Amino acid sequence: MPTLNWIGKDKVINHHLDVPFKVLDHSYRFSSAEVHQSPSSSSPIGGGREGAGNMIIHGDNLEALKALLPQYENRIKCIYIDPPYNTGNEGWVYNDNVNDPKLKKWLQQVVGKEGEDLSRHDKWLCMMYPRLVLMQKLLAEDGAIFISIDDNEQANLKLVMDEIFGARNFLATIIWQKKQSPQNDAINFSTMHDYVLVYAKRIKQNKDDKIGFNRNLIPKTEKQINRYKNTDNDKRGPWASGDLTSNKTKNERPNLYFPIINPNTKEEVFPSSNTVWRYERTSFQKLIIDDRIWWGKNGNSFPRLKNFAANVANGVVPTTWWTREFAGDNQEGRREFRKLFENVEDDFQTPKPTLLIKSILQIATDKNSIVLDSFSGSGSTAHSVIELNKEDNGNRKYILIEMENYAEKLTAERVKRVINGYANKEGTGGSFDFYTLGQSLFNEHGELNENVAIEKIRSYIWYSETKTA
Repeated sequence: MPTLNWIGKDKVINHHLDVPFKVLDHSYRFSSAEVHQSPSSSSPIGGGREGAGNMIIHGDNLEALKALLPQYENRIKCIYIDPPYNTGNEGWVYNDNVNDPKLKKWLQQVVGKEGEDLSRHDKWLCMMYPRLVLMQKLLAEDGAIFISIDDNEQANLKLVMDEIFGARNFLATIIWQKKQSPQNDAINFSTMHDYVLVYAKRIKQNKDDKIGFNRNLIPKTEKQINRYKNTDNDKRGPWASGDLTSNKTKNERPNLYFPIINPNTKEEVFPSSNTVWRYERTSFQKLIIDDRIWWGKNGNSFPRLKNFAANVANGVVPTTWWTREFAGDNQEGRREFRKLFENVEDDFQTPKPTLLIKSILQIATDKNSIVLDSFSGSGSTAHSVIELNKEDNGNRKYILIEMENYAEKLTAERVKRVINGYANKEGTGGSFDFYTLGQSLFNEHGELNENVAIEKIRSYIWYSETKTA
């Protein structure tokens, strides 16, 4: 299998093993307009005992992911992340300080803008690799990870994901229409889309396989539901007409090229010369007898098949092309954010719309799933989980990780406002627990840290030995 190499890779492949186990210090619990203070000593290593299982963690996401392992390894059903795209104009701080001498020497030898670009890619890959390894460990056997990305790192990310998750577990590259209109000031092409890279922890080997990812159907939109009418008062209920021909020619399928008799006009009807019927004669006659053929309002149109709503699945198979009408766009995400924070100074340029993330959750979760976002930013993922729970009476849990200083004043604040209500929008209710990264469980000599509360040490030992709470 092709693999991707870069300067510093050898330093990060097993870097997750060197990341210390840190405890999660419980700061407070927020619950439907009430804040409950709680001492950090009551918090288990993985958190979640204080509240309903929803967590917001302020701290480096590499250390936070490692801290979640004892309680959440193989338990996360869906991971969605929107990491820095590495455009060259970002001030992303997720840097592991890979001080490989080869990297320093190489940077000294390369001059100019191209050298800066290559340096960016090396550092970005070094940042992402150990985090993706930990996410793979946290993901459940039937779980999936969705990663938003653009062309700056999409190709590199695909090869790294093939290496960590296995190429056989690649599910799709979704094309998401992020803009409605082109930028007239674009130098070359106006970029209208981003990607969402999708991998399973384990793809089912066959239809009888009990273990592995199993995607859901996307619920039908109101427009799709309204396609079904009952213009002829059929007792079987609403229906929509479908094509009765296929694109094979009569030379390719001579047995499917024949005339049928219009029962209203008694005329013979053939498919066009470059198509054939989808059904052979006997099956076609059964459809006619069963009143499954629609000849139009006046009874003399080209025949079409009646597909009854009662016989059609309640959802549609997800595709890899997501329009802004289906999954929102950057403009909608920005509007949602500004509606929540009308006068905020630290505005997010491209917060993801909740419609995009809810579409992902509909495909990859059930009503009791745990959802993780380790690059949580403005908190769109928690917002999406909460809204979807309200829509389908679900009980999904969210875990957000954010290392920037706005973790409380924006990320957690957004979730509070969704819970309590905002801009004349009724609150959803609910609760979450806010954590910070505490001390390491082990000291520099590899011994248990005596400064860590005994309850947390006991919790860690139990989780690490039994993988249960």
